[in-house]
Amino acid sequence: MIKVEVRLYATLRRYYPEAGADGAAVLEMAEGATLTDLLPRFGVPREEAKIFFVNNRQQGDDYLLRDGDRVAIFPLVAGG
Repeated sequence: MIKVEVRLYATLRRYYPEAGADGAAVLEMAEGATLTDLLPRFGVPREEAKIFFVNNRQQGDDYLLRDGDRVAIFPLVAGG
């Protein structure tokens, strides 16, 4: 098992309302888990999670998680 720290941002925060002030959740995941394997743990539909950062670097959803990774998940963001 590995431990990862996960934060959901913007509209995805509604899937983790019990987040503390820093918004972080620490999860235990199986070895070989990917970023998309995190989504069901929060009930986030795959189509809503568009941007993934691991340790401050953007990654694809097939990234293999490692012990101690810090993950940030964002919806598609629009702005002007």
